[in-house]
Amino acid sequence: MNAEINQAMRNQDELVIEFNYLDSKGHQSRRVVSPIRFLPNGRFLGLCLSREEPRQFYLNRCQEVKLRRAEDYLMPVPM
Repeated sequence: MNAEINQAMRNQDELVIEFNYLDSKGHQSRRVVSPIRFLPNGRFLGLCLSREEPRQFYLNRCQEVKLRRAEDYLMPVPM
C-alpha cells in the first residue's frame, strides 16, 4: 500500500489512488485521493477528490489501494 501511495506522490499530475476507507465510526466509503505527504502516527495527507479538500487518512483504515490515472477523474468524485 505504501508503494502505491509513494508512486502517486512522486507523480501527482498523473496518478491518484482509489481505496475503500473505514472512518472512526465504522462507515465505509470509496475514496479517490491525490496523496501529498506522509504524517506521523500512520497517517497521510491528501486532496480528497470527493470532498474537494485536504484530508488526513489513517493507513490502517485504507483497504484495496489502487493506482489510477488522474486524468480519468473530475472533482467532485462520487463517494
